[in-house]
Amino acid sequence: MDRQLTRTSRRWRRKAIAVGVLVAALGAAGFVTIGHGRGASRAPQRDMAIDAAVRAEVIHAAVAQLDRAYVFPAQAERIHALLLGKLQHGDFDDIDSADDFADRLTTVLRKASRDDHLQVRYVEHALPPQVPGQSLPAAEQAHEHAEQLRFNYGMAEVKRLQGNLGYIDLHQLGRPDGADLRMADAFGLLRDTQALVIDLRHCTGGDPDTVMHFASYLFDRPTHLNDVYWRDENRTEVRWTSATVPGARYGQHRAVYLLTSGDTFSGCEDLAYALKNAHRAILVGETTGGGAHAGSPQRLDAHFMMFVPSGRPISPVTHTDWEGVGVVPDVSTSAAKALDRAQLLALRNIVAHEPDPDWKRRVQQRVRDLE
Repeated sequence: MDRQLTRTSRRWRRKAIAVGVLVAALGAAGFVTIGHGRGASRAPQRDMAIDAAVRAEVIHAAVAQLDRAYVFPAQAERIHALLLGKLQHGDFDDIDSADDFADRLTTVLRKASRDDHLQVRYVEHALPPQVPGQSLPAAEQAHEHAEQLRFNYGMAEVKRLQGNLGYIDLHQLGRPDGADLRMADAFGLLRDTQALVIDLRHCTGGDPDTVMHFASYLFDRPTHLNDVYWRDENRTEVRWTSATVPGARYGQHRAVYLLTSGDTFSGCEDLAYALKNAHRAILVGETTGGGAHAGSPQRLDAHFMMFVPSGRPISPVTHTDWEGVGVVPDVSTSAAKALDRAQLLALRNIVAHEPDPDWKRRVQQRVRDLE
């Protein structure tokens, strides 16, 4: 199993690093997902005037990438015909702005596919030809590392809530080289809590290795969480939690509550979906954003790139994923009320099983405060 996990980890990291090229080129702080983080901010850049030749080049390159790798071949064929038809009919002739063209293409792609991971972006600075397996240049690695440090690898807050509950607020699932250390520290701080609340309401994506590393703290033994089928390689990967973790394992016997919202997306949905189907967490909040597909950015020309989803997760429980429908919570409530609702569920469960009468009384008082 260890050899298989190592091969899987390397493959996922290759996909993740590829997305980093797009992120670095755009000056944005975001990650892949399973896919890439939604809503990553863009650095200001100057627009560029484009003509019919550029529009045609970009569209032909886009359909070639879809034909080669898009996760659903039948949809790729349909979108191919749609884009070439619009080009031939002059639907893009009124666009002479590179920014506007990228936005229009993204709108057309998402409307046709209902896949929010499909995206075309304009990049001011010329992009070098893409080399398969190539690492990020040193300057872009340094930029990404600085961004990871500024946002603490996505771990926004770790604390203990009243009633001896643990709380972890994740905004991203950052790169493993720094996220693993922070996860070990977090679970060390929370090792003696009686239940755990994981807040994914503002979590928009992350590194797929980190998704699995984080989940590994919540199980006592390796657990099969999902498979991923890669259309461009016609290959299925199997993903398990790790047999060991660098910090204190939280284990699988204490209750875990995951907070979700409509902004929970991509790799953060991967974590929620896997833990829900494994019956390891109770999801509280709103249905998530619905972005399941994995992939990588592809260069279309010197100034345009497209994120092409080429992989889809397959749950060993549901035999499908959450693409387009989101992850449905076990306890439905507004995102604003999710934290209080999860605390009430956790504390009532503690009261029901607490043998110490003094501590039971104090927890009951906290329940009354929240009610």
